[in-house]
Amino acid sequence: MSSFNFKQFTIQQKLSAAKVGTDGVLLGAWTPIENQPNQILDLGSGTGLIALMMAQRNPSAHVTAVEIDKDACIESRLNFQNSKWQQRLCLFEADIKTLHLHPSFDLIVSNPPFYTEKYFAANAQRSLARNAHHLEFEVLIIKASKFLKKEGVFSLIIPFKEEIKLLQLAENVGLYPFKITHVSGNLHAPVKRSLIALNKIPTSFQKDHLIIEKARHEYTQGYIELTKDFYINM
Repeated sequence: MSSFNFKQFTIQQKLSAAKVGTDGVLLGAWTPIENQPNQILDLGSGTGLIALMMAQRNPSAHVTAVEIDKDACIESRLNFQNSKWQQRLCLFEADIKTLHLHPSFDLIVSNPPFYTEKYFAANAQRSLARNAHHLEFEVLIIKASKFLKKEGVFSLIIPFKEEIKLLQLAENVGLYPFKITHVSGNLHAPVKRSLIALNKIPTSFQKDHLIIEKARHEYTQGYIELTKDFYINM
């Protein structure tokens, strides 16, 4: 699919290795914004999906997106320009590992590559987009901690099996969970994803469970409520 239409914007994705997927939509819709973020950073933004969702949910926020892949950047710029929020969106084509940004951010979001074992797709571009050996969780956590304001929030989605490892890495740099949602595809499926929100204040945290489907193409009320502002048919 070369494009994906949402209620308030369209994602062009013909060139990009990472297409619109459930993970990105979940993160964009779920990310806590109670701190009313004004400066938002999307690390590894792909086609700009999550950045656009953040712009929709935060009417006055400025959103900075960072992406290493040239083709994804081409389409992300187009998606930003074609949106109603183009004046509040900007993109850096850069490697997060060597990224230097002066502003500190109220909110950082990331849907990082999710294969932690070595993974090489036949398409090298797709491998780059999906291989966590390019963007290790440790690098991501360190960068987020550096760019995050004292009262800021870092929100991400990762494989459930990586949750303990990521929380340990986060604690090492002074980031602590305050909200975690485990995600299952259906009523009988195991937990596959963890949505995690971190900040710099150690505290007890809220944990819950989101199930996407009751049956094939029959969505749970929780998933509908979460995504109804974005999906056209919700």
